Amino acid sequence: MSTRRTSRSAGAAHQGGWTLVELMVTVGIALFLLDGLVMIVEEVRQTYFNQQSLAQLLDEQRFAMTVMTDVIQAGGYFPNPTLYTPTNALPAAAPYPQGQAFWGTHNAAAPGDVIGVRYMTADNDGVILCDGSTNTTFNPTHTYTNQFSVVNGQLVCQLDTNPAPVALVNGVQNLLIYYGVKRNFATDDYNVDTYLTADQMLNTDWDNISSVRIKLTFTNPLANDPGQPATITFERIVEIMSRAGVHT
Repeated sequence: MSTRRTSRSAGAAHQGGWTLVELMVTVGIALFLLDGLVMIVEEVRQTYFNQQSLAQLLDEQRFAMTVMTDVIQAGGYFPNPTLYTPTNALPAAAPYPQGQAFWGTHNAAAPGDVIGVRYMTADNDGVILCDGSTNTTFNPTHTYTNQFSVVNGQLVCQLDTNPAPVALVNGVQNLLIYYGVKRNFATDDYNVDTYLTADQMLNTDWDNISSVRIKLTFTNPLANDPGQPATITFERIVEIMSRAGVHT
């Protein structure tokens, strides 16, 4: 009787345990679920990284366009029109002829164009310079020259008072500038009738610029993802304040 009880006990213990096949199946299911969890975590991490990269790109684009807009729209500005005119406020200084506020070069290949902008500022008048500073020194009659270009993947500015390039944003591949000018003088206004690159400008066109069209090409941070382009281009048209509004 003892022998039979022992056999039944051993059988019951055997029926309640795990076989090797069952253990292998369980481990396989666990590994499958774990692999799915790892994939989900990786997708969430990649989505977060992509969102952060795009947010940074938009921040850099907004900052670059804001600085360039502030500087370009002030082209040709001078304080106290009872004392100054475009001729004496913007003296001749190579490569600018007397009275000329804008200058540029065009390069069809990257990194693209160069644009220069001149204006006179008064002490503490709040006019923004391309490096983000303003005229806070006792130098009320200085004519500032600002220059934008792309160097080694950075949008940089050069100020005549500090010619060392100042990096504004990274990840820029190309800068393209179109100058909005008027060539049809049948109507007496400042309306733009054509946009030209610097190499298409005539000497007389530089004094007839009413707007500037900026195209900045950035490296796409998602370029390695399927279906994504290598670059993203942002565009803005800036109206020149000295030639805005009603023609007088």
